[in-house]
Amino acid sequence: MELNNSSNLLETPIQYIKGVGPRRAQVLESLNIHTIKDLLYYFPRKYLDRTSIQLIGSIKTDMDVNIVGRVKSVNLRKMKRGNFLTATLADHTGSVRLMWFNGSDYIYQSLKEGDLLAVHGKVADYKGSVQIVHPEYDKLNANEISLSTGFVIPVYPLTEDLKKSGLDNRNLRKIIYLALESLDSIEDHFDKKQQKEFEICSLDSALRNIHFTNNVDKLNESIHRLKFDEHFFLQILLALRKKKIKENRFTPIGFKTKYYNQIFKNLSFELTGSQKQVLREIIDDFLSENPMNRMIQGDVGCGKTIVSILATSVVVENNYQVAIMAPTDLLAKQLYRNFKSEYENLGVECSLLVGSLKAKEKKEVLESIKSGKSKIVIGTHALFQKDVVFKNLGLSIIDEQHRFGVNQRQLLLKKSTVPNLMAMTATPIPRTLAITYNGDMDLSTIDELPKNRPDVFTSHIEKKNLDTAYNFIREKISIGGQAIVVYPLIEETEKQDLDAASESYELLRQNIFPDLSVGLMHGKLDTDQKNKVMEQFMNHEIEILVSTTVVEVGIDNPNASVILINNSERFGLSQLHQLRGRVGRGKLTSYCILCSDSESPNTKQRLSVLTKSRNGFEIADEDLKLRGPGEFFGERQSGFIKFRIADLTTDGPIIRNARMKAFDIIHNDANLEAPINSLIKERFENEYLKLFLKTTVN
Repeated sequence: MELNNSSNLLETPIQYIKGVGPRRAQVLESLNIHTIKDLLYYFPRKYLDRTSIQLIGSIKTDMDVNIVGRVKSVNLRKMKRGNFLTATLADHTGSVRLMWFNGSDYIYQSLKEGDLLAVHGKVADYKGSVQIVHPEYDKLNANEISLSTGFVIPVYPLTEDLKKSGLDNRNLRKIIYLALESLDSIEDHFDKKQQKEFEICSLDSALRNIHFTNNVDKLNESIHRLKFDEHFFLQILLALRKKKIKENRFTPIGFKTKYYNQIFKNLSFELTGSQKQVLREIIDDFLSENPMNRMIQGDVGCGKTIVSILATSVVVENNYQVAIMAPTDLLAKQLYRNFKSEYENLGVECSLLVGSLKAKEKKEVLESIKSGKSKIVIGTHALFQKDVVFKNLGLSIIDEQHRFGVNQRQLLLKKSTVPNLMAMTATPIPRTLAITYNGDMDLSTIDELPKNRPDVFTSHIEKKNLDTAYNFIREKISIGGQAIVVYPLIEETEKQDLDAASESYELLRQNIFPDLSVGLMHGKLDTDQKNKVMEQFMNHEIEILVSTTVVEVGIDNPNASVILINNSERFGLSQLHQLRGRVGRGKLTSYCILCSDSESPNTKQRLSVLTKSRNGFEIADEDLKLRGPGEFFGERQSGFIKFRIADLTTDGPIIRNARMKAFDIIHNDANLEAPINSLIKERFENEYLKLFLKTTVN
């Protein structure tokens, strides 16, 4: 098949590029490289600067060099342990010895005296002379350029199958070069006016220079442009979602103030400025014809629960029901207690719907919800069930929303008379993540801690000092406090030399604190057992709670004043911050002790962030840089989008620019029907939409 310059050339099957063929094409297809276009979007993982070429006479031992010369001799020497090849390369300034052990027979067949070579490698000393062992090389014609010398050289991700098929970096560069050579130009989905407005280079320039350039500035321009594309098309999706939501019109909830004012008046503390601002934003939503679609994020202990209680009062007084969904039974029960304590005196019925309810209890709750008697319903995934029917659901609140997917949220909204959604998280989310994964929602932030909230003093100790920590815990318990001791695993494994909660519980109970009440909490306990342990801890019947990270959410015990986190290097910073937030919720001065024996400088640097800062948003930014978005929330989020080149940890300015431009386009041309946007629409629908819908964009 002859390559041509037709408009669909980019869709040419990969096997028809010179140097590929059916066998290599099969290997490339396993990497989702089916066409020339796919190949051009197979981006390098790093680059080597080989823009300068040295004269052979100037090279010295230990230098990384790029040289060009002619082969003066080639010798294959046969040895018992294998053959090796030597060659002499010379220019007008001197000569250097080249040597190969691996692949020597093949290289011997391809090299001959007089060949012009471009060579890269590290110079070593050989009996007082210079030599290069296993250099990379390209054979050149007199007028031919080298793909390994004189450029900023791309280094591609290579699989074992690629290597076995002969597609090393050198050969892969050749194939990509030939593919680019076959193209007159690459059509851009942005016209020249948009490129200038967005401050990006052309797509043709980007795809050529990301693979081959001798100019670092052009390489950076290319990377910027290709990152912009990925962020832009995701923001197009989010902008379309948001616009669709805003197009819906419903009767506003309204703002009656009797319940609101009464709850507000009875508060034993003063709301922070950011809590008041968020409440104003929520009330504006209730007065709008557009349904609420709001994300409320706050730091640990910022007081998001009271904000949701006050918001709920407005909805209930306007004769609507409110559903509040939590990820665990523990958290649901905690929320139920909080809401019930505020609404009992108002004569408003609250119901709890969790999987552990007995059949009779569940039936009664379901009837109460259906009749409208239950105005506030707090539950877990049980709220999704078909037999849960609301009389007049006006607001759905999702707590710890990152633990639920889009589809789950939609199931709850479908039960609504008015699809108002308030999503909440006490995990501070870096701005780049917030506008990427919750970009179709209005964002409210509670970034102030209550004035009366005691500080939590954080320290880092080694395991050898645990006895000191235990004595400290005993001291704080003697003055009325309680302690939480956290371990990363439930049971010891051969692979991970970590202290496990179950084994350590027995040690603490029998040997360290035999005179104190010690309880155990972990994910393998059934719901009734968890609830019993939690009630005992809340009632001060348990003084020391040994637990896994199941305590990360759902514990609001004002007497808990010390938390000891073992093997703290195994946790993300945001997760450690969440765990630290389990203490310091009362009047007692509180302490967080991080225990780690890791000698890694990186670990020490990470943990020092916790000891120096209590600002969850600062910590979240650091956590994102160190761990990446897929593991940000403490467990791997497989649904996170796999970008080709974009990086949420470093692309903040690009994301904000892409978001602004995408939202402006959708605001002015919701269906992308304008001629200037036609290619944007085509690229979005045919490529990016499929990519994004494969993942869950929360």
